[in-house]
Amino acid sequence: MPDMLEIKDIHVYYGAIHAIKGVSLTVRQGEIVTLIGSNGAGKSTTLRTISGLLKPKEGDILFEGESIAGRPAQQIVKAGISQVPEGRRIFANMTVLENLELGAYSRDDADGIAADMDMVFGRFPRLLERKEQAAGTLSGGEQQMLAMGRALMSRPRLLLLDEPSMGLAPLLIREIFNIIVDINKTGTTVLLVEQNANMALSIAHRAYVLETGRIALSGSAKELAASEEVRKAYLGG
Repeated sequence: MPDMLEIKDIHVYYGAIHAIKGVSLTVRQGEIVTLIGSNGAGKSTTLRTISGLLKPKEGDILFEGESIAGRPAQQIVKAGISQVPEGRRIFANMTVLENLELGAYSRDDADGIAADMDMVFGRFPRLLERKEQAAGTLSGGEQQMLAMGRALMSRPRLLLLDEPSMGLAPLLIREIFNIIVDINKTGTTVLLVEQNANMALSIAHRAYVLETGRIALSGSAKELAASEEVRKAYLGG
């Protein structure tokens, strides 16, 4: 499988704070790759840098062989990368339907948009039931589904997911993760940042462990789930 995304030795700063210290990683086409690590390790910062919300001071980010480091976020969405941000960030006063339509803002293929809207409603039937409802009135799980549906409306080849399980009940977490697997099986490559390391490793092909802005470990998800170091630090064992 070719590398769809290649991050080469990136350094990212928040003002004087050196948040990412030479991270390199790859995501191959068709994979689910997860980034795990404790709070403040730099997981969300890495995703924000890929999606153009932050600029690396050094290093490069290649998507399908082309450098996207420092490009504006909307260009990166057009290139085929979409992010589901931490905390969902839906537009609370707009309806479910309007939120989904916003996800397709960079497209002008009306038939394709209509087909993708049907696909999203097929995948998330609860959104169809609530399509005229203000997004802010949805439950946490439904808001997460809406955020994922909105990201899919840009028809991404690479989907970045930032903490999809945050604040959700265990039953809903399982449902969201089943949906992630399903999205991947239908051809979308996934890079997943997740606090719930057990769940993330159970669905990922490969994983990286971030510690204070550096990659501490990497390998197949199975290997990392079996690693004593990882179990002690992240899997509650």
